[in-house]
Order: sequence, then structure tokens, then C-alpha cells
Amino acid sequence: MMSYRAMLRLPGVAVQAVLGFLAQLTQQVAPVGIVLVVQGASGSLALAGVAAAAFSVGAGMGRPVQGRLMDRHGGRVVLAATALLHVAALLALLGCARPGLPWWPMVALAWIAGIGLPPVSVSMRIEWGRRVDGEGRTTAYSLVYLVQELAMLTGPLVFGLLIAVASASLALGLVAAAAGAGTLAFARALQVGPDAHATGRGRAFADRRMLVLMAVVLLHGGTFGALQVGLPALAAARDLPAATGILVAALSLGGIAGAAAYGARSWASSPQVRLVALMALLGLALAPLVLVGPLPAFCVVLFAGGLALNPALTTSSLLVDEYAPTAQAEAFGWISTGLGVGGAAGSAVAGVVGERFGPGAPFLAAATFALVGALAAALLLRRP
Repeated sequence: MMSYRAMLRLPGVAVQAVLGFLAQLTQQVAPVGIVLVVQGASGSLALAGVAAAAFSVGAGMGRPVQGRLMDRHGGRVVLAATALLHVAALLALLGCARPGLPWWPMVALAWIAGIGLPPVSVSMRIEWGRRVDGEGRTTAYSLVYLVQELAMLTGPLVFGLLIAVASASLALGLVAAAAGAGTLAFARALQVGPDAHATGRGRAFADRRMLVLMAVVLLHGGTFGALQVGLPALAAARDLPAATGILVAALSLGGIAGAAAYGARSWASSPQVRLVALMALLGLALAPLVLVGPLPAFCVVLFAGGLALNPALTTSSLLVDEYAPTAQAEAFGWISTGLGVGGAAGSAVAGVVGERFGPGAPFLAAATFALVGALAAALLLRRP
């Protein structure tokens, strides 16, 4: 089993990890920033929500196409092109966010910014996965999610500080520029070229087990989407909206700890068995949130749930290696799309059940998504 220290000592990996962290700062900041900027310009929260949804839809549409292009042409060209498109679209949106101007350019530019969201984590999985073998990929993919989780935790904090001293528009512009520069530098640091074994269109699902894996990933995304609605709803129901950040941080810290521990040891079981166990553990860990009262206890349970969150994503990546070896980047793109679509569905379900049955219902939905995901993952235990 490769250690994190050994992984980071591979030529270029430490630099790529730092640059990849910078490149992913807008992943959480962009949708939040778009909401603030569009609402400030138009006075409409509904329009701001449409713009944020357009960003998410664009990101989901773009990932598989980006992956297919990466399989054929390598990551450098795709990363550079998407970085320029992403940053240009966000800056153009800031220019259009003025009172009295039409609303549709803001929505269209948010969609374009989503399409251009650089596939940094996909590139890291491809780059590092091809440089290690066997169980070393567990460490490599865990490191990918560690870097991504740290960026998703740090980005909003930096964004909030910038808003406090400037404005939402300036803050979004600065974070976008930093992420764009980080992406271009990350692209230059890549060492692995195009996949010489990529066999063209449609090969990502040549193995039908990829369809089952996509179903598991959709349900995994549903769990996360339900939590994204449930946490702020719970904080608001207790008249403590500021506690949302603490609750989200508890989940993120659990994800970081889980990814670190998962990639630091060797596993005798197959990835299929681990995926079933991790999805089941995730559901069982989140189920008590329906009944937990005090917020400190809530944070402890969220941390426990986070411990299984990222390891399940790492295991899904390991199965992509097995099920789509000739179209890895495209398959990873579909995994990202599945997480996004599942997240949107989970948020919608959590909003409906939360409004009808109270603030505890979104957490029951989150646990249910995970447990059904475990049942779906059990289908992967059968022989192909």
C-alpha cells in the first residue's frame, strides 16, 4: 500500500496537489457568488436561483464531453480551454449584473461558466491513477478527494472574507481569477498525455456494470443534495442560521478525515464489497440525525457520516478503472455528472419532505438515498 508521503514524493505530485487546490476554489464559490451577484443586480431571488441552477446544469452537461476530449487529446488542452471559458463567462456575468439590464444574459453566462468549469479532479485522477498500480490507486484517489474537499472548504471562507472587505462582485471576480490562474498552472504541470487506448465514442458504458455504478453515484449525490437543504433548514428552524456553517464544516471535516484514513491503509476486500459497506454505513450514520436534538451532538453525527462520504467516492473511482479502462476520463466525467444530477434530485426531494414533514425529514431522505445506494451497489457483487 502506497503511503501519502510516497505519493507526494512522486515527481510533480506535490506541486499538482497545491495547484489543483487553487484551481478548484470556485467549485463551491461560483454558485453561491452567482446567487449573490444576480440577486443584488435584479432584486429577485427566483432569478438568482435560476442562474445558479443554470450553472449546475452546464457543469453536468460539460463533464462527459470534457472527459471524451481528454481521452483523445490529453488534459492540458482541455484544462486551458475550460479555464479561459469559465473565468471569461464569470467576469462577463459580473459585467452584465447591472440594474435595468436584461436578465437572460446572466442566466446564459452562468450556464456557460458551468460548461467551462475545469475538470481538475478528473485530471488529477487520470494523472495520478496512471502513475501507480493496484492498491496505490486507493491512496491516489483519496488524495484527489482530500485536495478537492479542502478547496471546497477553503473557497467559501476566503469568499466570505473578501465580501466583508469589498463586495460580492469583486470577491467572485478575484476568486475566479485565482482559480483560472491555478488551472492554467496545473495544466502546465501535468505529465501524462492522452490515453493511447481510448477507443472512441460510447466506450464509457461498454461494460453494463457502469450503468449500475452510475445509479449508485446518483443515489450518493442524492444523499449530499438532501444534506445541503437539510442543514440550513435545520439551522433556520432553530433560529440559528449562522450555525449552518458549523454544521457544513463538521460534515466536511468528517469527509477529510475519512478520505485520509481510507487511503492510508491496505484493504483485503474488493472495491465492490467496500462500496456496499460504505454506502450502508453512510445511511446508518445519517439516520440518527432525524432524532438528534442538541447541535453539538448533531455535529458529531455529521462528522461520523462524513467519514464514509469521500471513501465511497474513492471506491467508485476504483470501479471506473475496472469497468471503463479504455475511456477513463469520459467515465469520470459521467461520474461527476451523476453526482450533480443526484444532488439536484436530492435537494428537490429534501425541500418537499422538509416543508411537509418538518426539518428532520431531509435527513431521513439523505439516509434513505444512501441505503438504497447500498442495495444498488450489491448488484455489482454478481458476476458480470
